[in-house]
Amino acid sequence: MVGRGSVDIHVIVPTLRDSIAVSTYPQIEGKMKSIIFFTFATILSIALSAQTSIPAGASFDLGFSPGGTSLAVVEKTIASAKSEILVACYEFTSRDIAEALEAAAHRGVKVRVVADWKAAQAKYSQIRILVSAGIPVRLDHHYEIHHHKFIVVDRISVETGSFNYSTAAVEHNAENALVLWNVPPIAEAYAKEWARLWDESTNL
Repeated sequence: MVGRGSVDIHVIVPTLRDSIAVSTYPQIEGKMKSIIFFTFATILSIALSAQTSIPAGASFDLGFSPGGTSLAVVEKTIASAKSEILVACYEFTSRDIAEALEAAAHRGVKVRVVADWKAAQAKYSQIRILVSAGIPVRLDHHYEIHHHKFIVVDRISVETGSFNYSTAAVEHNAENALVLWNVPPIAEAYAKEWARLWDESTNL
């Protein structure tokens, strides 16, 4: 109770477990009710609008390590490219994936890579080999770990998952790789984040 003559207003929102008690003066009771209902209606509408549907016609491929199917998913993603491949990566020691990117570049696909600067110094890193093959690479110094592992193909499809583009991920780790085909809105969101990373990074 707040002050003399005040009343308790109990507002029950169906999506909430408990009621919310608000104490106020009688003359502003109606206004408080309106404010409370408007507030919760806004929160609920935001929560509902955050659920975005997958575009019609989308499909997927999924692979796991051990077993080799993670690598197969990544290679299939790269092979599908017709015009552009955007890569964001942490560890990159897989010669198979490096060769797939080099082959894509040789057939005219625009390939670009943004990578973790520390992981790029690893003994078996393929990053400098990609640069030697003419593929533009930038290194990101802005984070303790640049832990992304995703590939955007033609602004249409996206490969992502726990799978680093590394020999360890192929041969020793428990990993997953997922490619979503024909998902332009998702691909564009990833491409936008990739562009932000690229812009803040430095050429190798």
